[in-house]
Amino acid sequence: MNRIFDRYAGVAFLLVGAAFVWESRKIGESSYGSNVGPDIFPMGLGILLILLSSRLLYETFRGRAKDDAQEGKEKLDYKRFAIIVGAAILYAYFLEDIGYVFGTFLFLLLGFQVIERGRWLVSLLVSALFSVGVYYVFVQVLEGTLPGFPSWMNLG
Repeated sequence: MNRIFDRYAGVAFLLVGAAFVWESRKIGESSYGSNVGPDIFPMGLGILLILLSSRLLYETFRGRAKDDAQEGKEKLDYKRFAIIVGAAILYAYFLEDIGYVFGTFLFLLLGFQVIERGRWLVSLLVSALFSVGVYYVFVQVLEGTLPGFPSWMNLG
């Protein structure tokens, strides 16, 4: 834990959360007398972000001297970071071509293996269930649009 970075991040996220709450008040309320409107979700996200950033700030100010001694000894892992950033860029670039399901599956599988090598079965299952589950909920339940499968597969 880098306390200085965490303090700055906590303040930044606190401000972003406050902006979410403030701006969500400008969104029109729902019609037909419903209590749930389009302003509820961004307001909830803002409140959650404020709570989490407050917790982060609390943790950084509560830190011990032992944490300060260990801060200098932490080794940053640039190789893993670069692999995941590169994979995210490729994921965004090829999303339309290979579709959401395959793209997300491959991105998550690579990310899980970069973070923790081995455990292929768990990585495969979580990647597959997440990508198919999110696609189903977003496209079938919420009636949104996502690039599902590549056109050359003729699946949808």
